[in-house]
Amino acid sequence: MPASPALRFHCGWRFERAALRQGARLIAGVDEVGRGSLFGPVVAAAVIFDGQPGFRNLRDSKQLSPSERAAWERRIQRRALAWAVAELDSGRIEVMNILQASRRAMFAAVSQLRPAPDFLLVDALHLDWPGPQQAIIHGDARSASIAAASILAKQHRDRLMHAWDAVYPAYRLGQNKGYATREHRRAIARWGLTPLHRRSFCCSLAPESPDSANS
Repeated sequence: MPASPALRFHCGWRFERAALRQGARLIAGVDEVGRGSLFGPVVAAAVIFDGQPGFRNLRDSKQLSPSERAAWERRIQRRALAWAVAELDSGRIEVMNILQASRRAMFAAVSQLRPAPDFLLVDALHLDWPGPQQAIIHGDARSASIAAASILAKQHRDRLMHAWDAVYPAYRLGQNKGYATREHRRAIARWGLTPLHRRSFCCSLAPESPDSANS
């Protein structure tokens, strides 16, 4: 079985160093989470570090356990020169589509940074931002700044899902984080959609029989 992109790539500071050689000084890593979820917002984060903090083993949030992500979140927030998180709710995702919503959330996170960045490293996407930027495929597995942003975004969104789990316990959002697990699809088939589900995403799912939830 081929290795995942996160395992094939080394997550380091080479993109940040390249931007510094181009004259950048305040380099922000930008990423989003929740793009493929059926429920809730897409969340983006942006992080600026003052130089290279000396982090070791910093990786994409998907490659970390919940306890590792929590520890990294604290370290990133302590060491970052600036960081910000932004979200776009399911209603706006439905209106503008998930790709544009992801870009909008990323732009909103970048816009909150103080001091403002003069260069962006963005996971896969190009933003409608006036300064120089670089879109990096698998950026969260290759750039330490983007990986840090992915951790902050993931932690923020997971907390939102745990909060909504208390409101809609039948969907077990604290466990599936709103993604299309078999259990989540069965809950939708049985109980219908909440106001925070992304209706267009859910309507594209293969139907699950409500009766199968008892099997």
